[in-house]
Amino acid sequence: MDNKGYQDHYFRKAKSQGYRSRSAFKLIELNQKFKFLKNGIKLLDVGSFPGGWCQVVVKIVKNGKILGIDKKKLIQIEGTRIIEGDFLDERSKNNILKFFNSKIDVILSDMAPNTSGNKSLDTIKTNKLCLSTLEFSKNILDKNGVVVSKLFMGEDFEEIKIYAKETFKNIRFFKPNSSRDNSRETYIHCNRLNT
Repeated sequence: MDNKGYQDHYFRKAKSQGYRSRSAFKLIELNQKFKFLKNGIKLLDVGSFPGGWCQVVVKIVKNGKILGIDKKKLIQIEGTRIIEGDFLDERSKNNILKFFNSKIDVILSDMAPNTSGNKSLDTIKTNKLCLSTLEFSKNILDKNGVVVSKLFMGEDFEEIKIYAKETFKNIRFFKPNSSRDNSRETYIHCNRLNT
């Protein structure tokens, strides 16, 4: 099967299983690898549009507290609270803190900016979002918590790796099979804050 056919396979699979995006399978693979989705956890999904990752989370996590946030308007998902806003804005940060009212266990980010066609610029912008997620997690994450974030292999990859190593006890990288072969995306899994 060629790459295009392989990707169409995930698109069709998402449709048949009722997921809003094919990226749902990336989260399924990431969780199979690192096992961070557990019952009763407090979880934040930043940049959650169109909602595929939240859909996966509510299927796996029972009795949890789940919040999705995105700048785009998102159709509600049962079992999840969705808010509209930029997670980096002070108002949004306050809403997040108010919703959980305590430290949280997992932060997920599959964020990427709208592509410009300039691979180098897109890489920098995506990796800046990843870095912002890691920085944000220092204040809200439980000391044994987990962050999973998309990033692109590129010139600032090392900068993120260094920051993650300074911030967390454990960091690992993983590219799911459901990622496009020609994509430079990978995911960083960080856990246990250096406190």
